[in-house]
Amino acid sequence: MNAVNASAGEQNIGPTARRMILGSQLRRLREEAGITRQQAGYNIRGSESKISRLELGRVGFKERDVTDLLTMYGVDDPVERRAFLDMVKQSNEPGWWRRFGDTMPNWFTDLVGLEEAAARIQIWEPLYVSGLLQIEPYARAIFSHGRSEMADERVDQLVALRMRRQKMFSRPDAPRVWMVLDESVLHRPIGGVKVLKQQIEYLLEMSALPHVSIQVLPFTRSGLSAEHAFSLLRFGEPELPNIAYVEYLTGAHYIEKREEIEKYSRALDMLAVDAETPERSRSMLAKRRQEI
Repeated sequence: MNAVNASAGEQNIGPTARRMILGSQLRRLREEAGITRQQAGYNIRGSESKISRLELGRVGFKERDVTDLLTMYGVDDPVERRAFLDMVKQSNEPGWWRRFGDTMPNWFTDLVGLEEAAARIQIWEPLYVSGLLQIEPYARAIFSHGRSEMADERVDQLVALRMRRQKMFSRPDAPRVWMVLDESVLHRPIGGVKVLKQQIEYLLEMSALPHVSIQVLPFTRSGLSAEHAFSLLRFGEPELPNIAYVEYLTGAHYIEKREEIEKYSRALDMLAVDAETPERSRSMLAKRRQEI
């Protein structure tokens, strides 16, 4: 796929995904030209690591850098060069989440952008309801560490960001979300028993949507396929690799290596086999709601 076709066919994706597509196309051009990252970095007054970050879509692009790289890679067609430079502008456009920039950790920014572009999001969550399906008081309890008196403006902003992320469910091209929850999540009273009941009611509501599937892993099943929460994001654009997202207390890992992605994918498959079906999971949710 050349840049002209890519630019015309990807009008609905966000700047994060555009950076990744642009980076992958520049990597293809560099490899076809037989040029090393070190040589390319020197050409744009940078380093090998800068080229690596650009090709992974981890940083923004400067028009001058892309112009110089296209010349170095032998791209002389003015139409193709213009298409690449148009993609530079589009990839640098601010996403809606930029207004939360002072509150949102830098390592979290890419996830929000990737969620917007994903065709399918698969999630394993052993402790909490995933942020994509949390109700506001549940999210507030998490961000305030269960101490409502500690809630401040930053907590308000984090909750607002979490609620804004969920607006993608109402898009005509909303991603398919498939989530496996450990049964303990349905018993852990985040925010109190009343909030937990409301949260379970919301899970029932969302699981009725055609593009949302929820499976519950019962206490009696193993859950040994993965010991920590993670998400796997899949994309409709062939240039974009599948990405596993693993969050920890002070940051997150974005995993793209094919062999590692396969392990996460297999873990999700095994969790799905161990968990109840979506239909039986809805029954478990309804029963738990009645118990509370």
